[in-house]
Amino acid sequence: MAFTLSLNTNPLVNRFAEPDDLCETVARDLRLRDLQLTHEFINPSWPAETTRRLTRDMGAALRRTGVRVTSGMTGPYGRLNHFGHPDAEVRHYYIDWFKHFADIIGELGGVSVGTQFAIFTYRDYDDPARREELINIAIDCWAEVAEHARSAGLDYVFWEPMSIGREFGETIAACLSLQDRLTATRMAVPMWMMADIDHGDVASDNPDDYDPYAWARAVPRVSPIIHIKQSLMDKGGHRPFTADFNARGRIQPEPLLEAFRLGGGQDNEICLELSFKEREPNDREVIPQIAESVAFWAPWIDTGAGDLKV
Repeated sequence: MAFTLSLNTNPLVNRFAEPDDLCETVARDLRLRDLQLTHEFINPSWPAETTRRLTRDMGAALRRTGVRVTSGMTGPYGRLNHFGHPDAEVRHYYIDWFKHFADIIGELGGVSVGTQFAIFTYRDYDDPARREELINIAIDCWAEVAEHARSAGLDYVFWEPMSIGREFGETIAACLSLQDRLTATRMAVPMWMMADIDHGDVASDNPDDYDPYAWARAVPRVSPIIHIKQSLMDKGGHRPFTADFNARGRIQPEPLLEAFRLGGGQDNEICLELSFKEREPNDREVIPQIAESVAFWAPWIDTGAGDLKV
């Protein structure tokens, strides 16, 4: 078994929109097979005929280029309360939304969908009784999504640990505790975490909680997908793996992959989650810098480039 490299499509949102343009660029310029598709490319809230047509178009573009969609994730415009919203009707809307998203990703050949476990308001998080009530409600919401995900052909659903308490999973202990609770919950398909080794509570008394290598050792057994970016001490951005950032960053392939293996990692999907400002020259550096990042990892992780047809 081997690690594989993928790309979360966050940095491609609004810079690309048409399936052919997206997939051709990924295959030809990035030389990468696997994508974690964010919802902005095929938004489940769009009219049904629109999503059906775009899903067909995306499927055709994937087959033609050899690019694969491995999972679906909410994107830069989807960091919302979702199943932590205090209004039951809003939560119900998002249950239906994620069911539709599961259908889209399943049709495209992906095996999972997810987002943050839930995001709570200040008021709900600061009230211990209300917090516990909403945690149970969020678990029930995910269980309903998981039931539909199974019928859509998915293998699991996932949640992303974040860096503050009201977004959940902010420390290694809190992250693993919630995962234990979700693992113990009987869902139609499992709910795993999708860890990001650059997250974590920088105010924690335990330095492991903001050490990417400590996270890398802690999560691989319960995190089939793991987000990475070049980690700088300021935690200030989703930096690419370019020569400039690599000279200043903490993440290097050999020690990171060793940390994953020490944590029980075997065939995890290592997913680049990068971000670029909508400013020049940064805006036009997106594709060259992602391509440089893929090339940086290519000697260490399977990029699937041999399966591409463009």
